[in-house]
Amino acid sequence: MSEKATINISIFKRLVSHLKPYRKTFALAVFCSVTLALLGVSRPILIGSMVKNYIDIDLKSETPQPEMLLFWTLVILGILFLEQIVQFVGSYFSNLIAQSIINDIRKKLFGHLLTFRMRYFDKTPVGALVTRVVSDLEAITEVFSAGLMDILGDLFLLILIVITMFVMNWELALMTIIPIPILLYATRIFARAMRDSFQLERVQVNKLNTFVQERITGMAIVQLFNRERKEYANFETINKGHRQAHINAVWANSIFFPVVELLSSLSIALLLVYGALHVSGKTPDQIKQMNGETFSFVLFIQMLYRPIRQLADKFNILQRGTVRAERVFEIIDLDEHIQDAGTNTHCNFDQEISFRNVSFAYQNEEWVLKNIDLTIKAGETVAFVGATGAGKSTIVNLLGRFYEFQKGEIYIGNTEVREIELNCLRRNIAIVLQDVFLFSDTIHNNITLGDESITREQVIASAKIVGADEFIQKLPGGYDYEVGERGGVLSVGQRQLLSFIRACVYNPEILILDEATSSVDNESEEMIQKATEELTKGRTSIVIAHRLSTIQNADKIVVLDKGEIKEIGSHSELLSQDGYYRKLFDMQFKEEKE
Repeated sequence: MSEKATINISIFKRLVSHLKPYRKTFALAVFCSVTLALLGVSRPILIGSMVKNYIDIDLKSETPQPEMLLFWTLVILGILFLEQIVQFVGSYFSNLIAQSIINDIRKKLFGHLLTFRMRYFDKTPVGALVTRVVSDLEAITEVFSAGLMDILGDLFLLILIVITMFVMNWELALMTIIPIPILLYATRIFARAMRDSFQLERVQVNKLNTFVQERITGMAIVQLFNRERKEYANFETINKGHRQAHINAVWANSIFFPVVELLSSLSIALLLVYGALHVSGKTPDQIKQMNGETFSFVLFIQMLYRPIRQLADKFNILQRGTVRAERVFEIIDLDEHIQDAGTNTHCNFDQEISFRNVSFAYQNEEWVLKNIDLTIKAGETVAFVGATGAGKSTIVNLLGRFYEFQKGEIYIGNTEVREIELNCLRRNIAIVLQDVFLFSDTIHNNITLGDESITREQVIASAKIVGADEFIQKLPGGYDYEVGERGGVLSVGQRQLLSFIRACVYNPEILILDEATSSVDNESEEMIQKATEELTKGRTSIVIAHRLSTIQNADKIVVLDKGEIKEIGSHSELLSQDGYYRKLFDMQFKEEKE
């Protein structure tokens, strides 16, 4: 067996292991499948018996019995009706199991994603993750709803049909199954072709989702730089690959199913020829027996080839599901989450923060921060300045443990940050980012982030502190106004003010402002400056600034260059040193003057 097949089997076993909480429901679904097979096999037997006893009679010696023919016809109709009921119940419980299992896996997958380090999302396309959480899991659903249960039912039906045929007439049974080896060989080739097409389809779906998601998100850039035609051409290329992956599957189906029909017809032909060649020399009773059996066998052949053909379909569903499940389990098995070994949930955050010889690299030993030694006193406002890539944002990301530093230690008071329980640490730190992300929800819910313990009164009070209540009240619906996807209906300044309200309402011990005024106009900047003054009162604050005019009143300014601290001091102290800060200040003052 190939390595790939072994991997698929292991993935399939892992999928089946999720049935454990639903054993009783699964047993009921299996019972329905077995009952359906038994009812299905009984119909050809009864119909053959009706042909023998009540239709194929010698009118000269026997009297027709229309009442018995009507009785058994009603019995068969009753069996058909019962089959529909059993099929409905079995289908319902099969789909119930499937949706329950996928619900469990999706919760596990999304919950696992929520614990990942930021570096994982930095290198993984959003479209690929959406494919895993949505499309791939929908394909896995079919493993249980239309794959596993149907295969079990079809296999039982096949075994039952073959046994019944050999019990009724082993000679006719042998003639019937002559084409079966050819069908099994064709099925094997078909399964291989479909497996390859599903693997190609998986890759192409991932490419298509990623491309579409990124281009729609970045549509402003596409249009701004007149890239519509080029991106459309790129889309056509990817879309052709997606189309070809599906055509491969269609091509295999278009060959396989006519082969099945041909072999089915061949079985019937062999059966009829055999019966015709052996009818001579038989007594009337033997002929009637053979006619009844032949009629039953024709029906059996239809029932025999149908599940064999469907087995190929269901096997393809299993292939598609296991191929998709493999990628889902790859994410679930990833150890990309931050190690939350901290147990301290009562740390006093109103203490000094100290970085002790901290170094950090995103990969290998390409150090972004080098030997950072810094103390931030409780209640102090400290600003970080420096060129792009100097390591300003990285420092605050390490404090919130969004990334793990490789060397050194970070303390809050006498407690190392890795000793603090992660939820406790982040609950006491609020970060206002330059690029504010808002969800497609109301203003109120974007501020509270769904925390029901935060009341509307608290939200309004925080908005008034920040100075944003007036513009919110003017919106249709006020705090219940829907901001649209990513807050697109609001201006940059308005979105930034909402992020300040969010930080205020959570009342953090440590406030971090990451270039919060770099993308806003002068009027919004003035409002945000006032909001900053209110928010930083009485709490430890770290400000990352591009505009040096916004941090002149900071208690301490830290100048970074290429991951190292070059200068520390107040605004006036650093200007008098005529060093890095003075150069940055003069350069920016010159730009503003021009």
